Amino acid sequence: MSLRIVVTVKYVPDATGDRHFADDLTVDRDDVDGLLSELDEYAVEQALQISENSDDDVEITVLTVGPEDAKDALRKALSMGADKAIHVEDDDLHGTDVIGTSLVLAKAIEKAGYDLVVSGMASTDGTAGVVPALLAERLGVPQVTLLSEVSVEDGVVRGRRDGDTASEQLEASLPAVVSVTDQSGEARYPSFKGIMAAKKKPVESWDLEDLEIEADEVGLEGAWTKVEAAAERPARTAGTIVKDEGEGGKQLAEFLAGQKFI
Repeated sequence: MSLRIVVTVKYVPDATGDRHFADDLTVDRDDVDGLLSELDEYAVEQALQISENSDDDVEITVLTVGPEDAKDALRKALSMGADKAIHVEDDDLHGTDVIGTSLVLAKAIEKAGYDLVVSGMASTDGTAGVVPALLAERLGVPQVTLLSEVSVEDGVVRGRRDGDTASEQLEASLPAVVSVTDQSGEARYPSFKGIMAAKKKPVESWDLEDLEIEADEVGLEGAWTKVEAAAERPARTAGTIVKDEGEGGKQLAEFLAGQKFI
C-alpha cells in the first residue's frame, strides 16, 4: 500500500526583523527576510515520523502558496526529508486572505492527490489557525486538529489533543486533515546530506490557471477580510526609576497603584 501525505507550509516574515505594512496595508515582504514558519516545521516533522514508522510506501509532498522567495520554505522542508514540493505562485494572489488561501490550497491538494494533509496549528505571521478547518470543509473530509501526538495505521489517523484540564484521543478515517501543535515533538535540523539531496528533489510550479481559479476569487479584491487602518507602535519611553532612600516600598506601591496593577 501507499500513503500520500501533503504538508502545507508557509513562507513568513522573520519575526525578529522590522516588519511593517506596505501602502496597500498588506505585509511588506520586500524589506524583511523570510523563512519557513516555525509552527509548520512541526508539521513536516510529524509527516516524516509517520513515514519512518509506517510499513507502507509513504510519499511526502510539501505545498506552499506565495511569492518567488517562498521556494526557500520548500527547500527547508525538502532538506528535512520531504520527497517533493509544489509552489503555487501568481501575481493575482497578492493580498489573499485565509478564505482565498484555503481555496488555492484545496485545489492544489486535489490536483496533487492525497490521503492525509498535515498542517501546523497556525502561521507565525497571521496566527489565525483556521486554515486546517477550512481545508477539511473544502475537501469534504474529517479534520483532527491541534494534536500533540499523531499516528497512522490501517487507513486511520489517530492523535491526542491536550487541553487545560484533559486530553482527548481522536481518530478519523483517511482521507483526512490534521494539524499539530508545537508540543508534538521538536523538529529536526536539516543535515548536510539532506541539504545537498534537496537540490535534486522536484519542485513543481503552478499558477491560478493550472488550478482553474479565477483571479477575482483571490487577492485583495476577492478577500473576505481586510485591514482598514494601521499605525506604527509608539516608541518605548523611559521607565520610572525608584531610588530606595527609605521610602522605596511606598513609592513602588504608589506607582503600581497608579498603573492599576494593584
